[in-house]
Amino acid sequence: MAAVPGLAPATLPADAVEVGRVQEAWGIKGWVRLHPHSASADVLLGTRHWYLCPPEGRYARGFDAFTGVVALDATEVKPHADGIVAQLAPVADRNAAEALKGARIFVSRADFPDTGNADEYYWVDLIGLDVVNREGLPLGTVRDLLPTGPHSVLCLTQTVGDATVERMIPFVGVYVDRVDLAARRITVDWQPDY
Repeated sequence: MAAVPGLAPATLPADAVEVGRVQEAWGIKGWVRLHPHSASADVLLGTRHWYLCPPEGRYARGFDAFTGVVALDATEVKPHADGIVAQLAPVADRNAAEALKGARIFVSRADFPDTGNADEYYWVDLIGLDVVNREGLPLGTVRDLLPTGPHSVLCLTQTVGDATVERMIPFVGVYVDRVDLAARRITVDWQPDY
């Protein structure tokens, strides 16, 4: 692969979140097909300033389009068939688009679109929050979320003495009383022995 002309070296913002990957070239005018890390792909569809990083693992073999972080603008992003496609400036032709295959896409968290609903949260905002029950007993810290189809599940870890306790709590209104992002706390109707 060859380097892509016109890509500007950049520094990844401190609040950068990986939101997808460049899957492959799409068409002959420099468009790329994307693999979003989210089922809804709202961040890819709603933001225009992206940062690309070289791929890792098996995708990194033979990649030399760039070696560090680069900044670029998505001039157009749209759903297409069962995926997302994008035109990235300054990527002007199929060869340049092919050179980006496997690149990781990051977006500043500050640029994420508003969810439009006070009861909807980006997973990245929930990871790391402390979870307590109604009585104020600590249940752990959110380390991940698990999609189960109809709803997500909070995956918690808590250190108790020398042991690590793991809990899973459905992220639904019947169990989750309050999410306080400013206080970095989630209050739930859940007991430590569940």
